[in-house]
Amino acid sequence: MNLQSELNSASLFQNLELLANQVVEGFISGIHKSPFHGFSAEFAEHKIYNNGESTRHIDWKLFAKTDKLYTKRYEEETNLRCHMILDNSASMYYPDVDHLSVDNLNKIGFGVLAIAALMNILKRQRDAVGLSVYSDAYQYYAPEKGSERHHQMLLAKLNEISLESKPAKVTDTYTYLHQIAEKIKRRSLIFLFTDMFQNTTDNDQLFDALRHLKYNKHEVVLFHLMDKDKEFHFNFENTPKRFVDVETGEHIDLYAEGIKESYEKEVEAYFEMLKLRCAQYKIKYVEVDIHADFSRVMNTYLVERQKFL
Repeated sequence: MNLQSELNSASLFQNLELLANQVVEGFISGIHKSPFHGFSAEFAEHKIYNNGESTRHIDWKLFAKTDKLYTKRYEEETNLRCHMILDNSASMYYPDVDHLSVDNLNKIGFGVLAIAALMNILKRQRDAVGLSVYSDAYQYYAPEKGSERHHQMLLAKLNEISLESKPAKVTDTYTYLHQIAEKIKRRSLIFLFTDMFQNTTDNDQLFDALRHLKYNKHEVVLFHLMDKDKEFHFNFENTPKRFVDVETGEHIDLYAEGIKESYEKEVEAYFEMLKLRCAQYKIKYVEVDIHADFSRVMNTYLVERQKFL
């Protein structure tokens, strides 16, 4: 992806719409290497032909180029309603990044740019998108709409979030997921961006809330954001360090090497539990390393869209 890499936080996200467009264009240009070969720049104006549909609107010129059947879309078509949910708690602002760039994002920066990129695709496909943001409160809600004014309003909110310097210290995920679930009335594809660090150890409460998101036949995708090198593998220099919980303020002084093996086992067990519980409740679970590119998020969107429609 040929994106400018040395940008500070303000200049990066003041151009959020431009960056989101560059992420999407970079993804589209490389899509021929993926299982979606042929679903290139034209995908914004077409949808895959399904057996049994009328052949009247098949784009035969596109068929000649791709050897795949697509039908033309029309201005008034809105096939998908999508609701984005963003965890905005203090742990999402890890790692501490002085100079944000596309190649150097913390978790909240990755989540903001990923949502903006998905919004870019949804806008191209004339679909409706909504947004909820939570931490220690239900901070923001916008219902699913497809207008340009609505799109710009959501971008402005995401931009505002990306520039916060004093995020909320606590997370009350299960409480606010219940509230969000009550607001989404019409069947939607729901994307949740979170690092899954909670103030409660009661996983049953958390999964009750996630199951609530499934009501009304919604489909739910949980994007589990992490700095995999540090938060999973615990790769720190083996020198005395103070590790501080950014949400509670509690700290511990230790040598990383002394607990690395046991830490990784505990974290791996927690992740496996998350995967199993999500599978049990038919929630799509996707691990996302914030130091990787956005293709995992984009590919997941394409797969889930085809399943949803």
